[in-house]
Amino acid sequence: MTSNYEYHIFSPYRVCPVGAHVDHQHGLVTGFAIDKGVDLWFNVREDSTVKLSSRTFEGNVEFEIDKASQVKEGMWGDYARGAKFALRKRFELTRGIEGVTQGSLPVGGLSSSAAVLIAYVMAFAKANDIKLRPFEIVKIASEAEREYIGLNNGLLDQSCIALSEKDGLLFLDCDTNEYRIIKRNPNMPAFEIGIFFSGLTRNLVNSDYNLRVYECKCAAWNMLAYKDQPLKIFDKTFLRDVPKSTFDETRDIMPRRFARRAEHFYSEYRRVRQGVTAWETGNLQLFGKLSFDSCESSIHNYECGSPELISIYEIMRPLKGVYGGRFSGAGFKGAVIALVDPAEKGNIEQALTRQYLERFPEYEQTFKVFWVKPDDGARFV
Repeated sequence: MTSNYEYHIFSPYRVCPVGAHVDHQHGLVTGFAIDKGVDLWFNVREDSTVKLSSRTFEGNVEFEIDKASQVKEGMWGDYARGAKFALRKRFELTRGIEGVTQGSLPVGGLSSSAAVLIAYVMAFAKANDIKLRPFEIVKIASEAEREYIGLNNGLLDQSCIALSEKDGLLFLDCDTNEYRIIKRNPNMPAFEIGIFFSGLTRNLVNSDYNLRVYECKCAAWNMLAYKDQPLKIFDKTFLRDVPKSTFDETRDIMPRRFARRAEHFYSEYRRVRQGVTAWETGNLQLFGKLSFDSCESSIHNYECGSPELISIYEIMRPLKGVYGGRFSGAGFKGAVIALVDPAEKGNIEQALTRQYLERFPEYEQTFKVFWVKPDDGARFV
């Protein structure tokens, strides 16, 4: 029973309408937190033991918060250990927690891993009287995912989850870490967010996610080398540091796959700039079109997207009431998101479900449609 616990954290999932696959190259991104996510109910213990159970995954987790994390175990408890790992680099941790977690949507494409990491960071900080500002939570959770879990992500997911406000769009510069919430224009039409789960789940660490990060860095290295510019070490090399003019001069002489990755980055940078203006002026049609264009670039330049995701995108794009949308998350399995006219929700769900299952009848039991709205970031309830 959740009433047995003193504390309750809600950490939302997130969607990114424009600005995908560029945070790890220090690009520009946009995003919302949504009203579905991860709940963590917990009590603070007097000793150093952490005891966790999950209503979403099997097995229990137990470890000591004041001792170094051992090797990963390849299960959901690794995220709690990752949060401890990143916090212990900065603070002394002496008190553990006892709690239970629950996710409110199937895993895949909404950054559930980042949501649960942020919940654990907040809970362990609370237990040990550590005061963290929202962007500190972002950086600690991101570090846990990179250095402990092994996913070479940027700050997009954690920022959307920790910083969002329900009546605005998060706009984040992943180079300077400057961000602002752009309030919704009162003239903007009403919209809801459709989440269309392909039925195919995914594991980012074992997908091509990390490979794409390295390809982007190789593109940057190629351009700098062709122009006889100094090279930085690979880990410190980002496309953001290479001017678009350099790409224009070198795109035809570098390997095609690297040129395509760079093309996605520079075109997405432009789309985010345009998208922010569209949002500020209440132009949901243009904002949605830019989200569609972002997905096209993800398919053809970034080369992600399973046959299932591409089919959902192709089916939804011409449907009446769909303003825009794209793959969610890394776009290898997972989900597709769409900004839609609430009056057309029923027709969109019916048409999409029928056409998708005609193509992929094997997902009849696992394909799902959910309707969500923007929400505030992670918080104590």
